[in-house]
Amino acid sequence: MVDVAAKDVTHRIAIAAGRITMLKDTLALISSGSAKKGDVLGIARIAAIQAAKRTADLIPLCHPLPLTRVAVSFELDAGNNAVLCTAQVETLGRTGVEMEALTAVQIGLLTIYDMCKAVDRGMVMGNIRVLEKHGGKSGDWVGA
Repeated sequence: MVDVAAKDVTHRIAIAAGRITMLKDTLALISSGSAKKGDVLGIARIAAIQAAKRTADLIPLCHPLPLTRVAVSFELDAGNNAVLCTAQVETLGRTGVEMEALTAVQIGLLTIYDMCKAVDRGMVMGNIRVLEKHGGKSGDWVGA
């Protein structure tokens, strides 16, 4: 792992997002809350939060961080038959939380896939990216 001992402890924030596209009927199933496995978005939110907390267990050389906040939201995009996932992760620490935010988004989307794959195996996850990061020596960064 990279030595971060000399870095200052600062409030660090990362916001990441991604999407999963699907059949119109699959989105309707999610929206209505009638999926056989239960509340798709509620369960995906819990999975995403758990994933952010376990990032260092999943990604080699990633620092384990004491997270102070993980907020995950989902937005239904009926026009594109998609669900958008956004995760904001925060800590007071010596290294950033971009990996935790990205992991949360990806696991949230994978959970949607898992819960709906019986009716739609053609779902596609994509456009997973960091939108913003704040704090630390390099300061603020906002994507285009």
